[in-house]
Amino acid sequence: MRFGGRYDGSSFSELLEIDYNHLRPNVARFTESDLKALSIPHGTTVLSFKFADGVVMAGDRLATEGHRVASRDIQKVYATDNHSLVAIAGAAGPAIEMARILRVELEHYEKLEGEPLELEGKANKLSQMIRQNLPMAMQGLVVVPLFAGYDLRRHTGRLWKYDVTGGRYEETDFEATGSGGLYAGESLKKSHDPDMSRSDALRVSIEALTDAADEDRATGGVDLERSIYPVISFCSQEGIDDAAGSEIDEVYRDIMARRRRGSGEVS
Repeated sequence: MRFGGRYDGSSFSELLEIDYNHLRPNVARFTESDLKALSIPHGTTVLSFKFADGVVMAGDRLATEGHRVASRDIQKVYATDNHSLVAIAGAAGPAIEMARILRVELEHYEKLEGEPLELEGKANKLSQMIRQNLPMAMQGLVVVPLFAGYDLRRHTGRLWKYDVTGGRYEETDFEATGSGGLYAGESLKKSHDPDMSRSDALRVSIEALTDAADEDRATGGVDLERSIYPVISFCSQEGIDDAAGSEIDEVYRDIMARRRRGSGEVS
């Protein structure tokens, strides 16, 4: 279908690049000193893993600018369609934009082709978008997301990590990235079970983010004082289901009570 320009394919990103390139962000006009002078918020810890019904993806809510808190309630986990999710880490502005464009990209494809893109095709599409961001990454605006979803053809959950060049790597069980990714990953290594239930997956997600927040000052964890909770989304054959704040609150309080009892403190 042609939209008054030169491009007639089904890719929204290519449509932008060919017919509306002026709408794409361009950091080439900035010098290195310009970019160093900018205060750029960065998203921190996100994770994803398989559970019995599909995949779960979670992210804390803190964004930082160096040693300063940029935002306490940034969203890092986004549904890209009914059966896929992306979690952002890195420079917050380009990362959020990439997540939103990916959603439009998948909607655009489905409208033109009459059927949704297969899950692996969605993962490939994100890889291409990260590769297109490489000039910005070379200027310091690095975006390193996670992508996961439920494969309706294979009837299973799948997840991928990426490198800054757009390299795509499918993970068999779990992955975590961002400044607290190492600590979240170590937590998942001890507690992950691909056959766990939704309730167990929720607990494991919260424990991993709590462990990361304990060791990494840029990871927000659960903020009971402000009632700010991580975004935790489950993706299964039925679609996407977000954990409610009240649900996270209850599980987190139980985790902390157990830890206090384990350390000998009186709860």
